[in-house]
Amino acid sequence: MNTCELLMKNKMQRIVLDTNCLLISIPRKSKYHKIFTDFILGKYILCVSNEIILEYEEILTRKIGHKIAVNILNAILSARNIEYISPQLRYHLIEADHDDNKFVDCAIAANAKYIISQDRHYDVVRFNPKFNFTAVDIDYFLTKLEKSSGAISHY
Repeated sequence: MNTCELLMKNKMQRIVLDTNCLLISIPRKSKYHKIFTDFILGKYILCVSNEIILEYEEILTRKIGHKIAVNILNAILSARNIEYISPQLRYHLIEADHDDNKFVDCAIAANAKYIISQDRHYDVVRFNPKFNFTAVDIDYFLTKLEKSSGAISHY
């Protein structure tokens, strides 16, 4: 990566995308497809951990089939604007669905701006001043993408 690319990457917002939001952003006819295409176009950084990738693979395979799931995962994993995170700490902030703590742990370790999710149990981190990130719903994030001409602006 050259210096210019590195500077651009540092200015882009880091996000963590809940699996259900990824799933509804994939179909071309979805009103949320811009989220997936903007990722492919490099307009934001998608932060993932091994646990998140495994969940993406499991759910995508179950919902849309193995072959298409593999193609989507390959597109995601080969993108220049993906950031692999290995969270060292487990915060256990989501009590309603312990499995979703992987997204919070990744967001904290990545210094992400947003977790994009439709799940209400993320309210524990939603606009909470204790954290450097917040959980937002997919419509909020889509609006941010539509308003921006490049990287996502601050809220």
